[in-house]
Amino acid sequence: MSLPLAIVGPGRLGRSVAKILSNGGHEFQLFGRHEHIGPADVTWLTVPDRDISEAAASVPVGGIILHASGALDHTVLRPHSCAGSLHPLMTFPGPEFGMPNTEIPAAIAGDPMAVEAAEDLSNLLGFTAVRVPGDRSLYHAAAVTAGNFATVLLVQASQMLSAAGVSEPEARTLLGPLAITSIKNAIEHGADALTGPVARGDDEVINAHLAALSELSPELSGLYANLCESARSISEQKKPPQ
Repeated sequence: MSLPLAIVGPGRLGRSVAKILSNGGHEFQLFGRHEHIGPADVTWLTVPDRDISEAAASVPVGGIILHASGALDHTVLRPHSCAGSLHPLMTFPGPEFGMPNTEIPAAIAGDPMAVEAAEDLSNLLGFTAVRVPGDRSLYHAAAVTAGNFATVLLVQASQMLSAAGVSEPEARTLLGPLAITSIKNAIEHGADALTGPVARGDDEVINAHLAALSELSPELSGLYANLCESARSISEQKKPPQ
């Protein structure tokens, strides 16, 4: 007898979705990476990318198989004939640390029946399924940029503020609301939300920033200069044609 749903991989994502399913009273089984995996209508691999091919080989044929990788396409699951991907576009630190409390998009792709199954599973989990059939590297690069580099920028900005005399923990607290509001504005307005000296064309201020940062850290100065160039390009794109 097949399970309706098998999840393979009790990592942060696997444990998190198991909690969602358990709270909803849904039937499933969570398998460890090296456990014997029984037949299931749908098997979702929540293992690291490097382990997906090996895990797929241990899944009984006949059902629908999905993986949770953002970077890999569904062909890594062959020779399973009905394969797809379901990648939640959200960070999951693990249920012991907390669950996301916002809307969670989920990118789905693959063979037609697998895409339908991924959509059904997304709905079961309360995710919003979005079909992303294009280049997985471009998709995942976008996810990494949005999900990881905002953290990098806040940490770097906090180091700058710390050098001005504020402790790093306090700096993160002070800069956090500005960063969050800026992201919210960018979600709603795109490039039109860009403010600051680049948007104003205030090169004198930017040059003063670069001079101070060069004394503090060549790495931070280089990062700031590159970001200013990106901001300048975005600002130019949003200007109406002359």
